Amino acid sequence: MTQLALVIDLNVCVGCHACVTSCKQWNTSGTAGALADLNPYASEPNGTFFNRVQTFEVGEFPNTQTVHFPKSCLHCEDPPCVPVCPTGASYKRESDGIVLVDYDKCIGCKYCSWACPYGAREFDEERKVMTKCTLCVDRIYDQAIPEPQRKPSCVIACPSNARLFGDIHDPASEVSVAIQERAGYQLMPEWGTNPANHYLPRRKTEMKIYSEDLERVDNPLKIDGQQPEHAHRTPGREDHST
Repeated sequence: MTQLALVIDLNVCVGCHACVTSCKQWNTSGTAGALADLNPYASEPNGTFFNRVQTFEVGEFPNTQTVHFPKSCLHCEDPPCVPVCPTGASYKRESDGIVLVDYDKCIGCKYCSWACPYGAREFDEERKVMTKCTLCVDRIYDQAIPEPQRKPSCVIACPSNARLFGDIHDPASEVSVAIQERAGYQLMPEWGTNPANHYLPRRKTEMKIYSEDLERVDNPLKIDGQQPEHAHRTPGREDHST
């Protein structure tokens, strides 16, 4: 069985939120939208997002580091949000393993939100339905889009290539190889949901600094020990106020 998923490399994620904004844009204009924003510039804004990036510090001073942690629906292989839905609005597709919501059946009871241990469900205050990441299902199968672009919008937008997309059940796929070679792990596996999305752990990068690199070097542009002077020029039109 095919199981499409994301693999997120925490070692290169810079927390730029490009994945957040591209996800919002694509899904608002696509079949999942429109994703409502209520009072976006007020003191208590409320918006619907399929993808969020949490940023926090780990370690103790002075040995601390900043971690950017993107999180969305993990498309669990045994999703607890599906069996609790009283109307059958939440379902998992057999063809590709994507967990979706049928908005026509959803009554906004939030049972799926309570069942999800990852907090990945979003309640749309305007439409009164539960929403979530769809892995851009309306994009990845669109024949009108060039094949290299048939990936979730967050994957396409990531400037550091921190997000991979593919079938984790295919041992030869890019995501499976990354999981095997980089010790990819699942989020909170103790819940027994078997999340499809995986994370690649951060790695320590050793830097070798040579002693001569720590010595201050004079400006090589100095002439006889003096800083070079700027060339004199006559005032131009831009130097006068109008």
